[in-house]
Amino acid sequence: MNEDRDSHDRSGAVTRRVFLAGAGAAAVALGLGPMGAAPAGAAPAGAAGGPGPRGFARAFADPAREVQAKFRWWWPHGMVDVAELRREIDAIADAGFGGVEIADVHHSVGEEIDPERFGWGTPAWVAALETALKAANRRGVVVDVTIGPSWPAAVPSVTPDDAGAVKELAHGVTVVQGGRTYSGPVPRAVAEAAEGVNRQELFAVQAARVSADSSPDARRPRLVEDSVVDVATDGETVTWTAPEDGTWLLISYWLRGSGQRPERGPHTTPVSYVVDHFSREGTSAVVDFWEKHILTPSIRRLLRASGGAMFEDSIEMETEATLWTPGLPEEFEARLGYSLRPYLPVVVTYDEDPVFEFDSGVSSRVRDDVNELLSQLYLDNHLRPLQEWLHGLGMKLRIQPYGLQTDAVAKAAVVDIAEGETLGFKNLDDFRSLAGGRDMGGKTILSSEAAAVYGGSYSVTWKRAARTISREYAAGVNQAVLHGFSYADAPGAQWPGFAAFTPYDGGVGYSESWGPRQPTWRHAGDVAGYLARTQLVLQTGVARCDVAFLRQKGYAGSGFGAAWFSATGVTHGWTHEFLSPRLLELPSATVSGGRLAPGGPGFKLLVFEGDAFSGRANTMPLSAARKLLEFAKAGLPILVVGPWTEPSVPGVPLPGENDELAEVFRRLLAQPSVHRVDDRPQIPDGIAALGLRPDVRYAEPSPLLHARRLDGKTGLYYFVNSSDNEDVDHDVWLPRTSPAAVPHVLDAWTGEVRKLAVYASDGDEIRVRITLRPGESTMVVVAHPSWLPGAGGPGRHVVATEAAETFWSDRELRVRDTRAGTYSVTLSNGGRRQVDLPDVPAARTLSAWTLRMSDWRPGGSATRTEEVLHERELSELLPWSRIPGLEDASGVGRYRTTVELPKAWTGGHGAYLDLGAVTDTARVWVNGKATEPVNLFRPVVDVGGYLRTGRNVIEVEVAGTLINRMRVTQPDVYGGVARQDCGLLGPVRLVPYGEARLRP
Repeated sequence: MNEDRDSHDRSGAVTRRVFLAGAGAAAVALGLGPMGAAPAGAAPAGAAGGPGPRGFARAFADPAREVQAKFRWWWPHGMVDVAELRREIDAIADAGFGGVEIADVHHSVGEEIDPERFGWGTPAWVAALETALKAANRRGVVVDVTIGPSWPAAVPSVTPDDAGAVKELAHGVTVVQGGRTYSGPVPRAVAEAAEGVNRQELFAVQAARVSADSSPDARRPRLVEDSVVDVATDGETVTWTAPEDGTWLLISYWLRGSGQRPERGPHTTPVSYVVDHFSREGTSAVVDFWEKHILTPSIRRLLRASGGAMFEDSIEMETEATLWTPGLPEEFEARLGYSLRPYLPVVVTYDEDPVFEFDSGVSSRVRDDVNELLSQLYLDNHLRPLQEWLHGLGMKLRIQPYGLQTDAVAKAAVVDIAEGETLGFKNLDDFRSLAGGRDMGGKTILSSEAAAVYGGSYSVTWKRAARTISREYAAGVNQAVLHGFSYADAPGAQWPGFAAFTPYDGGVGYSESWGPRQPTWRHAGDVAGYLARTQLVLQTGVARCDVAFLRQKGYAGSGFGAAWFSATGVTHGWTHEFLSPRLLELPSATVSGGRLAPGGPGFKLLVFEGDAFSGRANTMPLSAARKLLEFAKAGLPILVVGPWTEPSVPGVPLPGENDELAEVFRRLLAQPSVHRVDDRPQIPDGIAALGLRPDVRYAEPSPLLHARRLDGKTGLYYFVNSSDNEDVDHDVWLPRTSPAAVPHVLDAWTGEVRKLAVYASDGDEIRVRITLRPGESTMVVVAHPSWLPGAGGPGRHVVATEAAETFWSDRELRVRDTRAGTYSVTLSNGGRRQVDLPDVPAARTLSAWTLRMSDWRPGGSATRTEEVLHERELSELLPWSRIPGLEDASGVGRYRTTVELPKAWTGGHGAYLDLGAVTDTARVWVNGKATEPVNLFRPVVDVGGYLRTGRNVIEVEVAGTLINRMRVTQPDVYGGVARQDCGLLGPVRLVPYGEARLRP
């Protein structure tokens, strides 16, 4: 291929290959093979590649800080107390969370905080940051910091008129009838300049004829494309005579600062203004402020020791006019190969809506090219220099790379840590979009701003949070940054303390303020352990995925899914991620053995259709089409959806470009590894024609979702039941990573790792049974037997069993069931064994309980809680809201019952304690001894080792949310929220089981 042609598509315009050149260098350094070394900031220490086989069980049982979940830590500016900062760091660390993101957020503060004394970046705020860093480093808690006050990125050192501030292009318009002359002031901008904007510059004046089938009064007048002309002006006045034909518009364009401020200010004195994210001047303004006002020698040392990240929120640029950056027209022509000036009328917007349309149908294509350029400028002028600066500080960059119509997928391939969000993302495919960029870019972490719920303050349960995050894990997320942990107090705060997002504009606002103010905090360590163990597995090795779904635009947060795969394919075991055309230019984008990016995600199928964001138009960048042809020739299976008889490039085509694209597609569709189907319903037929099946296969369609990672010869699998009400219980076939590989099961709630006793192998596959309740997850590791030495007997396993459980214990096989009987077991060597479990007693329902309720109420200050004790004798289990006198109670309930057990129960038998329904968190004690943590989705605890003949005391501690008390404490805010059913709801059953050794 001609070198000039390879690097230029549009008459010298820079292509996507150059656009991601920096990312490509990072990917080369990373090495996409298993156990590849990562560049600075790419992964937590000890995560990528895992802790090593012999140390895995220890690491899993006691996860390191680096893999523990984090909190957004919301501060009311710098109005914080040194001792309280230390207490909160200790509380977070003691609960098993590994990091905080310090965010200057005061949305719900009831009284004004002096920004000059305590605002972001002030000496008080900087001193608080130093205190927090010292306290966190002492406990090994990683500290991230937000890039500025609130969002978007802003600093108090720029004014809207400065070069570093975000800019807009505002339009004015006046109507001129054909043959008439306009002489007067240049049309004033329709959108008024924001407060603080003192200077605006006339960028251009143009005239355009209104199409005969339109009107200047139309919501979006149609203009004749080839009628656009530049009009001379002295900068203040203009005199222009319209041609005789038709009605004309005289359009002015004013360049000025947008005056946008970060949300919910003021945060500083002077006021902070949002910086230009598309120019070096904007990024320099951020860096310069940090260097001059925040990064003291001590803080530099502390940040480097912490190894955290700087966080930047999604790109939420807001202006009534057109988002702009100086130099955009010059960059546009240099990179895209044609002048933007004749197209200015269809580029300008008002209140985020295009003002004009051309009669030629080219308008949307020009806008696509503008968005293409903004993506490039954001990467070149903001993300890369910012990340380079942070690496010099020993920090990473974590961003939410979506917002505007820019290529978030490509940005996820470049940034150290990409992040999505529970609240703003519409479905799991939004996370899969960022996962595609992460995996093709060779990064490790995909973060989530996790578990935020509108209207959920003080009512979100840990079960709901864990269920939400567990689903996101299946879509590529492997780091949860929970939303969030509020600092204890602030001016005007009411009990139970300052909460960053509630009350919010008089309403409930956004959840959740986790921490000691919540009754469930006493059990938070159990949830933290579950999250950390899962994240350890999902940060080990490299992600593997079946399908690369190629989109023409790399948007995230759109809610758009992958045709067939999102709704149907996932129920059969298919996994998919999204790519944008830019990712095809990365060094990782090679094909070997029929797989794309074989050392990384290893896609076995690439699928594309028409542009879902443009009416499924058959568009494709020419450079991307050439790469697809290259992949097909190398043997990558490609499924094409739609006709593709007249493909076109996105944006405005240059002469001959579409003809060349058509020829590339003709050759592409002729390749033996390429199959085309007419439309989405035929996708399964296309897959069958290509002879493909998912790497992980399900015995039946189900709500089971999974994520797969590969660490050398070790395969790691995460499974979650995504349903709210449907069980999963069926076989799953897993790829065998080596001929001797065997499966192991990992319990994220208890930290237990053990070899599976029951499975079947067939050549290069292993079949295991996955049984999960709604929301429940499990993990399986397929590895050489030496991966977990001493965990099971050598040379044999069970392939079929009639018993409920067959497992390894002390290198011997044992059988367990809750029903008496004789059970048949088939071994892998073909042998059959019979096991007798006689005289298993009947289960008992435990209905009579003594409840001691610690009812949390407002104390003597906003942060003090009074606990009022209630005691009730219960003959049946009811939620607290239905127990007389406890209707509005919130807090912690301690349930106690006694049960007399005959020797038949304890002699050779064990028992499960099935709690039935419970809200929210629970812990169990039997005869004064604490049992293993309670799985929120399967609240069944093995108490066999704790029971004794005679009297047994069983205690269950349940912690609920605060909403029932908040309803009556602040009825003006929370009174409209329904009461929540918290407590031990049951039925609680003591279910005995029989167990016996399986003879050799």
